[in-house]
Amino acid sequence: MDRRKFIKLTTKGMVILLLQRFFMQEQAMATEHIEKISRTDAEWRKLLTPAQYDVLRQKGTERAFTSPLNDEKRSGIFACAACGLALFPSRFKFDSGTGWPSFYDVLPGHVETKTDHLLLLPRTEYHCARCGGHHGHVFDDGPKPTGLRYCSNGVALKFIADS
Repeated sequence: MDRRKFIKLTTKGMVILLLQRFFMQEQAMATEHIEKISRTDAEWRKLLTPAQYDVLRQKGTERAFTSPLNDEKRSGIFACAACGLALFPSRFKFDSGTGWPSFYDVLPGHVETKTDHLLLLPRTEYHCARCGGHHGHVFDDGPKPTGLRYCSNGVALKFIADS
């Protein structure tokens, strides 16, 4: 075998191994059991800022274009500000132009949804699977591959940059 063929085969092998590892990690996350946590209203008030409490526990909405996370472009994880559960890898983030951090997908099993009628028309609310904290709503006007837009209140998230 000549050097060129060896390098080509080695490179292909490394790519295949990396892809297998990536997909195995994604599958492991999909089967992960999320342990629920419960706190009293008083405990949440002590743990969260007033703005976080309003959004996460009272289903409030922060003003558009006010979150620094809207412009966050680094590689990392967006996690629940209340309990730290990872929700969105930064690769799922996109600029929706709405003024809120938006994602086209979520880590499997890390959020739960329910229908809300707060604005009369039904919308799909999503919340943290661990602590139940309200994060925002899911819309069907997002980019490929999912076509979804998880529109999040930035105050409900914390960003953890890759090291």
